[in-house]
Amino acid sequence: MADPVVAVLGPTAAGKSDLALRLAGELGGEIVNADSMQLYRGMDIGTAKLTVAQRHGVPHHLLDVWDVRYPANVAEYQQLARETIAGVTARGRVPILVGGSGLYLRAALDDLNFPGTDPAVRERLEAELAARGPAELHARLAALDPGAAAGILPSNGRRIVRALEVIELSGQPFTATLPRYESLYPSVQIGLRVSRAELDRRIAVRVAQMWRAGLVGEVRGLEQAGLREGRTASQALGYAQVLRALAGEWDEDEAREQTVKATRRFARRQEAWFRRDPRVVWLDAGPGADLPAQALATIERCRPPRSHSPSASSPSTNLASASSPRATAPRTTS
Repeated sequence: MADPVVAVLGPTAAGKSDLALRLAGELGGEIVNADSMQLYRGMDIGTAKLTVAQRHGVPHHLLDVWDVRYPANVAEYQQLARETIAGVTARGRVPILVGGSGLYLRAALDDLNFPGTDPAVRERLEAELAARGPAELHARLAALDPGAAAGILPSNGRRIVRALEVIELSGQPFTATLPRYESLYPSVQIGLRVSRAELDRRIAVRVAQMWRAGLVGEVRGLEQAGLREGRTASQALGYAQVLRALAGEWDEDEAREQTVKATRRFARRQEAWFRRDPRVVWLDAGPGADLPAQALATIERCRPPRSHSPSASSPSTNLASASSPRATAPRTTS
């Protein structure tokens, strides 16, 4: 049996990128992006995308795939991710999925099939979105399917419309269309857990760093490239707030503060989404201890015995069913 596919997940600013780099170095791994906004070209500072230098020679896949005007498509991502995982394993390397986009992670790992669409229903819902705004439709989604609403930003009109469309067409909650938590691959999912106070602090620090690094200038340049036309990219955290500042609705200080608040709310929704998955092995990621060592120990326990011949077990076998060890975190917040 092959080594498991490793997934590093958790809320924004929990330390996923830093841990993934360490694991890639130790395991001979290649990183597969599972952050929906890092798929967009040019959206670098606001998505905390690692620079080439920061990647330290570790191959990174599925970054800078889409133009900012292109609507995100999780089914398309699924195909790209599956092809990438197959390529990494064929080279004898370990795929390490990294990101905080829960649906994208499940699309890559699980037997997830996406329901069809109905143009008439979609057109009607999109008209409602244009007339009433995303907040009202998000409230409707929360009443119909609280679990789905928890995982979708209230400003993300496109995903809200899609969830409402699936509910209307299927007659059941959007979350009910998701399959059981069974992976296509042998896998271990490592979740990073950070206290509320510490995560809030890290988010504030990260947003301040993004402003100093030139987020406003990045958004201004992307605006010229069509960012406002992009139904998905224009709603990304930080980018949506800066666009409002550039339009004269807020000053930069207000945009920065609103980015902090929106990111903290989003982190709560990320945590709620990931907590529902019983396969995740949670490691404490607060300051203090050697998180890479704890993660490596978790992965080692999930590896198949080397002395046995490959088994004929089902590819849906999940290797991360043991109870979570307790650990503390890396010293960075990337």
